Amino acid sequence: MTAVASAAQHASAREARASYRSGVVAPTSGVAHGLVQANLIAVPEDWAFDMLLFAQRNPKPCPVLEVVEAGSFEPRLAPGADLRTDIPAYRVWRDGELAEEVADATAAWAEQPLVAFLIGCSFTFEAGLADAGIPIRHQELGRNVPMYRTNRDCAPAGRLSGELVVSMRPIPADRVADAVTISGRFPAVHGAPVHVGEPAALGIDLDHPDFGDAPEVRDGEVPVFWACGVTPQAAIMASRPPFAITHAPGHMMLLDVPDAAYAA
Repeated sequence: MTAVASAAQHASAREARASYRSGVVAPTSGVAHGLVQANLIAVPEDWAFDMLLFAQRNPKPCPVLEVVEAGSFEPRLAPGADLRTDIPAYRVWRDGELAEEVADATAAWAEQPLVAFLIGCSFTFEAGLADAGIPIRHQELGRNVPMYRTNRDCAPAGRLSGELVVSMRPIPADRVADAVTISGRFPAVHGAPVHVGEPAALGIDLDHPDFGDAPEVRDGEVPVFWACGVTPQAAIMASRPPFAITHAPGHMMLLDVPDAAYAA
């Protein structure tokens, strides 16, 4: 990584993280334009290798940007930030079940040592789509991006298995190739789509997302699906580890790294 964020971008990210630390809860799509966003999954130390192996075998939905060792809460990719407080909303999982959703994970994180994984997020390449004049519908409508569990299984690893989760953005038919090219430049944040059109081929009912808000697909638009960093949460539900903390879908960790740092 050689690209460096501007002072204005740093200020934007830090201001947003401070607001989340103070209790503001909102999806992060479009926040801190041009900076990388990340999914979070934190697991007990004895599950960390399983998670790392799962990510290595499934790099499209789980591209690892950083691993933060147990006992540390400050990512190298966002100096001064705190993984326990600086995400708008967290999910706490117990035995594979969603136990609670909280705006501050400090108390839950104190229960046992956790290894945290920051995984690339497609919100990162949305800046490139927007800069190219490709509409981002969920931003336009002030909604969360729709996300779906699919009929495609991920490669199992150790004790973890589960299906691929995808995010969907409706793209004008004449801009689909552009969207594929732009997102494809960022393999560290999911890269090019995994599927275009025909939601039924993924086992998806487009009007009923498993996470996020229902979409609005207009005439002349095509549903385009990208691998999603919520995939580890599907693995939690399928594999039932005793404990985990994740971000709430659509509520990401803002990093201090520009998206250009991960452009291929």
